[in-house]
Amino acid sequence: KREEVVIPESHFLILGAVLFCVGLFGALTRRNAVGILMSIELMINAANINFVTFNNVLGSPDGAGQIFALFEIALAAAASVVGLVLVVAVYRNAKSIFVDTFNLMKW
Repeated sequence: KREEVVIPESHFLILGAVLFCVGLFGALTRRNAVGILMSIELMINAANINFVTFNNVLGSPDGAGQIFALFEIALAAAASVVGLVLVVAVYRNAKSIFVDTFNLMKW
């Protein structure tokens, strides 16, 4: 007979906080536009971990945390598509995707 392993909710909240901080650090320090978009996606996924954890802690029978997390994943996918289209458009004009080499107001 196997014993059931129970992971405390605080571990998931700490994981979400660490992932959010790593994403924030990446978004503030990266020079590459694609790297910044990836860091923002990491921050969104950290928030999704917290949504699911809070739904589990509060014991909501309707699964609102999971539904909201799935909705947020769909919105993040659409936002990253728009962001990548903008990066491609900037690259075609400026020939660079480094955010410190171009200024959109000078075009």
